[in-house]
Amino acid sequence: MDRLVECVPNFSEGRNPATIATLVSAIREVPGVYLLDQEMDHDHHRAVLTFVGAPEAVGEAAFRAAQIASRLIDLRRHQGGHPRVGATDVVPFVPIRGITMEDCVALARQVGARIGRELEIPVFLYQRAAANPAREHLEAIRKGGPEGLSARMAGDPAWTPDFGPRALHPTAGATVVGARPPLIAYNVNLTTDDLSIAKAIAKAVRFSSGGLPHVKAIGVELASRRMVQVSMNLTNFEETPIHVAFEAVRQQAEARGVTVAGSEVVGLVPRKALLQASEFFLKLERFDPTQVLEDRLDLVLAREGPTPAAASSLSPFLEAVAAGTPTPGGGSVAALAGALAAALGVMGCRITMTSVEKTQERIQSNAQRTELAALTDLARRLKEHAERLQRLIVADAAAYEGVLAAHRLPKSDTGRAQAIAQSLRTATEVALETAARAAAVGALIRAVASQAKPAVKTDLEVGLLMAVAAARGALANALVNLKGQQNQDFVSSVQNRIKGIEQSLVELKGL
Repeated sequence: MDRLVECVPNFSEGRNPATIATLVSAIREVPGVYLLDQEMDHDHHRAVLTFVGAPEAVGEAAFRAAQIASRLIDLRRHQGGHPRVGATDVVPFVPIRGITMEDCVALARQVGARIGRELEIPVFLYQRAAANPAREHLEAIRKGGPEGLSARMAGDPAWTPDFGPRALHPTAGATVVGARPPLIAYNVNLTTDDLSIAKAIAKAVRFSSGGLPHVKAIGVELASRRMVQVSMNLTNFEETPIHVAFEAVRQQAEARGVTVAGSEVVGLVPRKALLQASEFFLKLERFDPTQVLEDRLDLVLAREGPTPAAASSLSPFLEAVAAGTPTPGGGSVAALAGALAAALGVMGCRITMTSVEKTQERIQSNAQRTELAALTDLARRLKEHAERLQRLIVADAAAYEGVLAAHRLPKSDTGRAQAIAQSLRTATEVALETAARAAAVGALIRAVASQAKPAVKTDLEVGLLMAVAAARGALANALVNLKGQQNQDFVSSVQNRIKGIEQSLVELKGL
């Protein structure tokens, strides 16, 4: 995916697996969103979910999860070790790929406004999204818990929420939404049940009290394990790595006659952070990160390009198709066939171009230069189609998941019919784009064949057959999706587009 944003919402529920399962289901049902991790802790009474996707999809998933949490979590009955102000306590958006921090700020404000407006929950923006500098840090908003925040909202105009009502929601409290860089949630457990020791160590290591840069820390009681914990957020692990935070806690603990029982990472952690810790604790000399097998393999593959063995990477996709689940299905397979057809076309271009270039070493002619330029342009256009068709493999599966999710809505839901119609429209558009691009690939392959060397004619014949099959399969999907559409203008438009693609396929006869 070209544009990826991560969301790591924290919910004030760590003891009811059914509630967490419902939240996870709500997130997974949003097309184009991928759940990476889920954590829940009994003593913290808190769950952390991590998911990624395109900004629009991630924003929708975050809102749906907050909506479910507002129904299932009652903050009035919540007792846990972790500070909180809401059922959906905090919703941070993190740029991962092709996304700027400014994009995440805009997304945070959009989602925050929707939570305030539709769920009637007060929303405070924090970190990079903060409109009020006094609310930049999460701990400032959480100070005093729900009671403290409620009192500030009632008595200080500076604590009017950014969105939503001016009083806490009776059961869901408030929600903090923002944008931030990646951080590591890291906890160190101590062999004592004395909470005052954990709090003293937390104060010693956190930056706000004169401790380590980029470290936030609190002391937490782990009653179920009869121990205490120093719970930390490392907001810049490159400046203060995991091993530095661990050693600081260990030394503070030993000074108080306590040992470390163990440590834990909550959620996900960058590989680089673990490599830093490995280098430190193993005392590695002259260590190069490319000595990591996976890193070296990625480097070589990126440099050398795919080998025939790369075909084995299709195995997971083939197994997923054969798994007996609705997705990936025929639409995704059609997109794959179109992408493979385009790849064969590019191969034909490049082999022919190599032959022309070798001839040019001996004979320079305008005709050869023109031929080379034409082949270069054909290869570029085919490659563009191949890259988009690869993305349509995932888009088709996500679109159909959206159709299934819409049909699963209760029949009493007033928005069900509209959700079904919109999901079918999205699925139809994906199928039509797949068909149109596959047909375009077929036409380009015919153009390549007119100039190609005889040695690649059979490869191009295979490519043409696959392109036609991909287009016809995608058109069949589009026609099926039309059956559920009530908007006759849309139906008529799609039917006309289908006729145009079908006409172009008639012209794609054998080579």
